[in-house]
Parts: sequence; C-alpha cells; structure tokens
Amino acid sequence: MGRKWMTSICVALVLIQMLHTAAGAVGTSARSAILMDADSGRVLYEQNADEPMLIASITKIMTAVVALEKGKITDPYTVTAEDMAEGSSMYLAVGETLPLEELLYGLMLSSGNDAALAVAHCVSGTVESFVAEMNAKAEELGMTHTSFANPNGLDHADHYSTARDMAVLTAYALQNPAFSRIVSTKSIAIGARTLTNHNKLLSWYDGCIGVKTGYTKAAGRTLVSAARRDGQTLVAVTLSDGNDWLDHSALLDYGFTVYPRRCVLTAGEVVCTLPVRGGTKDLVSMTAGKSLWYPMASGEEVAFTVDAPAALTAPLPAGTEAGMVSVSLNGEAVGSVPLLTGEALTLDAGLFRQSAE
Repeated sequence: MGRKWMTSICVALVLIQMLHTAAGAVGTSARSAILMDADSGRVLYEQNADEPMLIASITKIMTAVVALEKGKITDPYTVTAEDMAEGSSMYLAVGETLPLEELLYGLMLSSGNDAALAVAHCVSGTVESFVAEMNAKAEELGMTHTSFANPNGLDHADHYSTARDMAVLTAYALQNPAFSRIVSTKSIAIGARTLTNHNKLLSWYDGCIGVKTGYTKAAGRTLVSAARRDGQTLVAVTLSDGNDWLDHSALLDYGFTVYPRRCVLTAGEVVCTLPVRGGTKDLVSMTAGKSLWYPMASGEEVAFTVDAPAALTAPLPAGTEAGMVSVSLNGEAVGSVPLLTGEALTLDAGLFRQSAE
C-alpha cells in the first residue's frame, strides 16, 4: 500500500481508471446488485443499485432490527389467528406462547410469514404500528428509496427497496450481537420444532455469517449475504437474481481478493512533528491516536491532511491530543484520527528564569 501527502490530477486520473478496470472484473445475473464493506461503507461493486424493486423476505432484516430495538427478546407472546399468513411459515399454532427470541429465529431461519406477524403484534400491538416503526428506522438510516407496507415482504405496491438501501441496513443490523447470532445460526431446536436456515451460504461459503433469503414470483430471488475474513466484513445484495448463490460467492471472493482491509494508519505511528515553545526540545513528534483500516485495491494510495496548531507550548504530558489527521482516497473522505504528542514536553527552566529576570 502506498501513501502520499499531495495528490496530482494526473495520478488521480490514473487511479480512477484503475478502479474502473477492477470494478469491471466481476458481474452478476441480477437485475440489481451491490457489494459493500460493512465497516467503512465503501461500495466495491454496484449494478443498478438505486433502482427501487420488490424485495420479498429480505424485508425481515428490518423486521428483526425493529423487534430487537423496540422489544425484549424475553417478552412472551401468545399466538392468535391474526398471525396466520400465506407463504413460508414456522408453523405457529393458535394459542401457543413463545418468547420474542424464538419468534425471531422462526422469522430469520424459516422465513416465517406467520412469525413476522407475530413479531409485529408482540412488539407494537398492531401490524400498522410496527410497519410505521420500520419506515421510521429506514428514514433514520438514510434509506431514501425504501418503503415498507408489511413485516414479511409479501408483494405490495408500497413495499420496495434498493440494493444499496438493503446493504446499508444490513451493515447496521450486523452491529447488533443478537441479530448476528440469530442470522448466523444454521439450525436450532425450539420446542418440538427444528428450524433450519434457508441460507445455503452458511455451509457453502467460508466465513459466511448470514443473513437472509427471499422469494416471491413477482420479486424473483432476493438475497442478502455477509461474510467475515481477516477482520473484514462484506455485505452483498442481489435483487431478482436466478443465480444468486454463485453470484454472491463470486462477489464476496472479489471483495476479499481485490479490496482487502488494509491499515492506512497505525496507532502510535509518527504522522508529523510540531514546533515547541518554551520546551527543552524544539520539536515534538505527533502520533496517530488509533489505527485506521480501509479496504483498498493494489496500487491505490491515500492522502493525508493534518489540522493542528502552528506550535505547542510546554509543559504537556505525552499522549495529549492536539489536532487531527484526515485521510482521503481519490478526494473522498476515508476517516480521521486524533493526533497525540508522542512524548512529554518538558518546560525549559532556563528560559523561564531568563524571562523572569
């Protein structure tokens, strides 16, 4: 990985061309697709990623997010006739009582449409109130091309999303430990039921950690997957894709191979030096306050911009924050890290005495 402090127009154009070439190295059978690095949000591949489309049961990612944030997984719920639904099911029986957590396993592993209605009733009392919470969360996350009309993903004119919005949602959802635990479960016994995850990539793809399949005749096959390798988490989304298992394997392989997670700044690394007033040394080393990682292709270079005082005045202890270093790639912000004094600034007692005299 290279580094530079000033970016010329010529080099930027070369890097843009390199990115264009790399991005063309993978494709899918999907009508819409995206591959995103979950931690940084960097998009590594996209294809019609902002086209609003029917999304089928990947809807249930949002259903689970709202349930985990608005409800308690230990909350009991007694199933009613209003929870019965067409399509995929965890086969709930009217009158049985289950905790919300078990309903969420039925929601995400068996893709139960009955479980989705039961979750909505358990958390919000009515489906309408729960759907309002889903749309409020979508707005909060900046999912600007998304509208939810139900918690299960059955086709509806006001129920749609995009590959990009679903990737943003999934990256957010994976930060919730309970969500991650549920969607990474291959199978689980709940009472007399054994629920098996529909996501074949959990068994097929090394590092897969979830998350959700979907299908209706109108939407076609929809799939959101996530995988983690060497500290890097990738999220792939395809909509209307008849070859989704192979496409997701290819997308994830592409991301891990072409855009591996790289350390662009290491905690404690010297970034620059600053002048010192009234100290025993004229200069102090300024170090990165934490490490910064970012997915980068071979040959890509980051640029650094330091925002710090013109000078520091002694005395100051080591590790004092004084400024910030911002990192960018092709003019786009990657992140920022605080600058810390690498050593203590000791007051020059001789200078102090001279000024006093």
